[in-house]
Amino acid sequence: MLIAACLVVAGTVAATIPGEFFTLRWTHSIEKILWEEDYRVAGDAVVLMNSRMRGSGAGMDPEPGAQLKDGVWHRRENRKIEHLSLTRSPFAGDYTWCNHSGCRTLAHWLGPPPDVQFVEVRAGTGCRR
Repeated sequence: MLIAACLVVAGTVAATIPGEFFTLRWTHSIEKILWEEDYRVAGDAVVLMNSRMRGSGAGMDPEPGAQLKDGVWHRRENRKIEHLSLTRSPFAGDYTWCNHSGCRTLAHWLGPPPDVQFVEVRAGTGCRR
């Protein structure tokens, strides 16, 4: 069985990205603070393993249990999620997806967002809706 994650737009699988592990990176559109989250594909879910936030700001307080190391808030997680919900906009920076093949923005698979675009990230077995 291929271990992969799928990008679902408007109920349709728009891309399938192979790999068991991936990191999502993005810059908060208002505070301009970099966030990173590490995930693992596990059956019909994705598991949030670690998160990093390079500062804090309005509505962006570190979660309980986070530790500050060299200006970066780190938090170990183990949270199973059915799917991730992402919002893309041409007015904000895109998400970057990193895995064993390197790092690419979501525009690599989906093109630039024409307007506000809602994307679900699902585990391989959950790619069929």
